[in-house]
Amino acid sequence: MKKTVFSAMRPTGKLHLGHLVGALDNWLELQEKHACIFSIVDWHALMSEYEQSTEIAENIMDMALDWMACGIDPEKSIIFVQSHVPEHLELQMILACITPLGWLERNPTYKEQLREIKTRDLQTYAFLGYPVLQAADILLYKAGAVPIGEDQLPHIELTREMARRFNHIYKTDFFADCEAILTETPRLLGLDGRKMSKSYKNTVNLSDSPQEIVRKVKTMFTDPKRIKLSDPGHPDKCNVYSYYKVFSPQRADDVHQWCTHAQKGCTECKTILGEAIVDRLADFQEKRNDLAKCKERVREVLDHGQKRAQKIARETMGQVKEIVFGR
Repeated sequence: MKKTVFSAMRPTGKLHLGHLVGALDNWLELQEKHACIFSIVDWHALMSEYEQSTEIAENIMDMALDWMACGIDPEKSIIFVQSHVPEHLELQMILACITPLGWLERNPTYKEQLREIKTRDLQTYAFLGYPVLQAADILLYKAGAVPIGEDQLPHIELTREMARRFNHIYKTDFFADCEAILTETPRLLGLDGRKMSKSYKNTVNLSDSPQEIVRKVKTMFTDPKRIKLSDPGHPDKCNVYSYYKVFSPQRADDVHQWCTHAQKGCTECKTILGEAIVDRLADFQEKRNDLAKCKERVREVLDHGQKRAQKIARETMGQVKEIVFGR
């Protein structure tokens, strides 16, 4: 039997190049090998975006368009919106009852986001309990594996701990441990050299027009030691070169040569990179534009995915309630 793999994204804004190389490219490979369930987790988005909650519906549609245009196939994978399957919150409630508060307060991701995100008030009950809902998302489908980056490992370990505590309290072996599929993804920084994030306004979005992509790439931060055209560059320390290795690897050696020997200027180098990214996204954007003309098709995919997901979720919750309540 194929392993069930669960993964999700929060609809908090437009998807960018970091999402493409950090998750979506990997999802395309996973859906060929496993039974994949991909969820647009709007409850998770609400936990941080509750003051801008009216934007979530539009973000859901944008995300579904991006996923399908990238090649996430509703014939191979289940694609659905989290809040359309109420069993997520039912299982979250049961897990919340058995999860010690200290587990959540010690979560390094929670503490890091409280430190770094100053534009929103995250001192809320829901945000503290973020990992509980995340565990419910995974355990509801008895997922055997979750693709993540190393920074998400504490969340997977918390999910395992909640599953083990449930089994211990109710004297069952109902929930099995889920495996973390560590994804090796290229390190892709934002245009300014910081972490790529919509809050920093340093992203190239998948849905940006070709003209906008080239314009944004021309603003990229480059080697600060290369002041004049005749100065040799240091490509291994330049963010632009790291993008070449991802989006135009066949040209990376040439770029290294012309940069270290001062054969081309940074402006020309960035223009060529921008055009390479436009070429990489050309098929995606054509499919996305076609899908955007028929949003009813996208809604049908999400509705069908909701029915498939809920069938699994109802069966799981029926068994969970029997274990917990004896019914």
